[in-house]
Amino acid sequence: MAGFIDSLGISASGLTAQRLRMDVIASNIANAQTTRTPEGGPYRRRVVELEPVEGQTFADALAGAMGQAGDAPSGAGVRVAGIVTDPSPFPVVYDPSNPDAVGGYVQMPNVDISTEMVDLVAASRAYEANVTAFNAGKQMLMDALTIGR
Repeated sequence: MAGFIDSLGISASGLTAQRLRMDVIASNIANAQTTRTPEGGPYRRRVVELEPVEGQTFADALAGAMGQAGDAPSGAGVRVAGIVTDPSPFPVVYDPSNPDAVGGYVQMPNVDISTEMVDLVAASRAYEANVTAFNAGKQMLMDALTIGR
């Protein structure tokens, strides 16, 4: 039974991580033409870094609260390790009409729309996979409850 509950937690952590990833990608796309930021210079692409989670599961906490020494496996999932900036160089374009131009050249953000769209599709598919896994686990729990009737 604990495995089913753990699977819901794993899927939920994936949903949270992929949602943040999609938000950051949307921000990158929205700022693909921003040549002036409050920090100075053009917008710098941001990337979400994820890391695996290992720790106490719900089953471990429940066994501890009940005074049982559980040998349940450690929990799993994913969490956001951080949001980092992409250190790649800024592309330079000739646009003397731009107010941020220096000698007619403007540094543009290091955001490539096609890369962002591919990342967005991948994050969206990962989100959908986590929704499917969560719903399957939930349905198994519901079916297990109806067996006892």
